Amino acid sequence: MKILFISSWFPNKLEPTNGNFVQRHAEAVALKHDVEILHTIGDFNQTETFVFDDKVINGIRTLIIYYKNSKNPIQNFLRRMKAYKMGFAKMQKPNLVHANVLHNNMLFAVYLKKKFKIPFVVTEHWTALQKQNLDKTSANIKRIAKLIAKNAGYILPVSENLLESLQAIGIKTPMKVISNVVNTDVFTIKPNPENPTAKFLHVSSLIPRKRPNQIIETVHKLKQSGYNVSLEIGGDGDTKTLNNLVKKLNAESYISVFDEISYSEVAEKMQTSDCFILFSDNETQGCVILESYACGKPVIATAVGGVPEFVKPGLGILIEKANETELYQSMENFLNHKMNIEKPEVLRQFVVDHFSKESICRQFSDIYNEVLS
Repeated sequence: MKILFISSWFPNKLEPTNGNFVQRHAEAVALKHDVEILHTIGDFNQTETFVFDDKVINGIRTLIIYYKNSKNPIQNFLRRMKAYKMGFAKMQKPNLVHANVLHNNMLFAVYLKKKFKIPFVVTEHWTALQKQNLDKTSANIKRIAKLIAKNAGYILPVSENLLESLQAIGIKTPMKVISNVVNTDVFTIKPNPENPTAKFLHVSSLIPRKRPNQIIETVHKLKQSGYNVSLEIGGDGDTKTLNNLVKKLNAESYISVFDEISYSEVAEKMQTSDCFILFSDNETQGCVILESYACGKPVIATAVGGVPEFVKPGLGILIEKANETELYQSMENFLNHKMNIEKPEVLRQFVVDHFSKESICRQFSDIYNEVLS
């Protein structure tokens, strides 16, 4: 089939990692189908009204159109829709559109359905549409999400938690959970030499809800208690503040902070770590959990959003949100070998069976066939 991916979020020159999970979904689908990607985004520093960036990325034609951003949201929306129309005119006519995120950007998928009779499905990732966040999400966002969903052939949230949340706002379109994908060719088990120092790892956007400061402080406390422990922590966020905290704690010898790194470099860090820490206040799923498993490494993670669906007994430990005492105790249990963890090969097989590119491609293909039948 010819499948056109469009998304409210997608990696671009302004936000290189934004929506990279959408890109990985497209790459999984491309194992079996003819995929193209179309994305538009506003740039405040641009002088031209529209700039086309048309290239092949990881084997997939990817057209990103940058439009001149302004302080007028209505003008921006109209430019975005015009950019989508201009871009669509340059693409193959698809059998089906695979949209991502029930944001007003995806009204373009509704337009394509009405004008060209092209059906669409929507993968949903957005924390704003999780049950626990709905009271803070505007009525307008929810109304637009319901309008887009009503026209879709299927809604495909990445977790059961998100599926239930979408039902809670009144979406009645057929739904099925299809998770984020893990590239099991990149995230693999690598044998490590024995190391007396236990190495913890955290990679994220480092925004406050990921609680990176508290992870650093907890590792510092473990070190103060006499444990032979280290931490690597980083990502595409505010590393300067974290570095200042590490210096303040005089912890430079055992806590290192790194800036944004590539997908393969994340895999390398996971392969050389012993356990991944996720101390978030909220997650729709948490791709890093599955990536860690694919490298044979367990996780300690907060029981928030969709996380409990993926942290099964023997694969990791769930702890209470914002509970630093419990984080400390769980990390201490790991150091003292009191966590009941399966062999690395078992952790990896769980991912290969359910979240590999091949598995996700099969799951999406079944839905495409159902919508087009």
